[in-house]
Amino acid sequence: MLLVLDVGNTNITCGIYDGDKLAHTFRIMSKTPRTSDEFGVAICDLAARQGVDTKEIDGVAIASVVPNIMHSLIASVKKYFNIDPLVVGPGVKTGIKIDTPNPKEIGPDRIVDAVAAYEKFGGPILVLDFGTATTYDIVTEDGRFTVGITAPGVRISAEALWMGTAKLPEIEIVMPKSILANDTIWSMQAGLMYGQIGQTEYIIKQVKKETGYDKLKVVATGGLGRLISNETDMIDEYDPDLTLEGLRLIYAKNR
Repeated sequence: MLLVLDVGNTNITCGIYDGDKLAHTFRIMSKTPRTSDEFGVAICDLAARQGVDTKEIDGVAIASVVPNIMHSLIASVKKYFNIDPLVVGPGVKTGIKIDTPNPKEIGPDRIVDAVAAYEKFGGPILVLDFGTATTYDIVTEDGRFTVGITAPGVRISAEALWMGTAKLPEIEIVMPKSILANDTIWSMQAGLMYGQIGQTEYIIKQVKKETGYDKLKVVATGGLGRLISNETDMIDEYDPDLTLEGLRLIYAKNR
């Protein structure tokens, strides 16, 4: 079995693969400081609760955008699984070429998403990840990661609203029934969600215009990706497990 860990700014999304099948998923908060023992116990306990014998895990792959927890996380994998994990970064085989001025600046999560999308759908492809930030990345037909666009995510925008103002409340991030809001919470939800849809559609249109890729495939992932994908016909596919699948593919390429 393979354990894959997608370490984001808000959560660590954990997946357990049995062969090429994603058998289990669970999450741990990444904002909470933890020791290596706390990471190890949390991962093992959550896996066991889903019926997984952790002794059967013989490989671990990690993609992280949170450097300050990596020492503890890697130590926990070594201690509790007796495995040196594969950490996505420079020198790791991915199957795509990072064709940018400074490849080391590209986040591992974006590389992993690009690998999975390209392997699954081919190129040219535009990969959207609706996480803490919203990212838009292009992989060409011949497998080159060439362009990356970064925008504030819905949650960051929401937090800016209620933390930067005196009277706006903290709200649930959901799709409102209409853009025609008539109360404060509804108006905030409308502005956030329809604003994100408008941003998404405009960026996709502009990318197609400037690249000339009229038949550009558009694939989305990320926690809020389903909400956005359901409201626009400019996203062709939504895959909630794209990042985990990319980690599995990269691990297989480096075995």
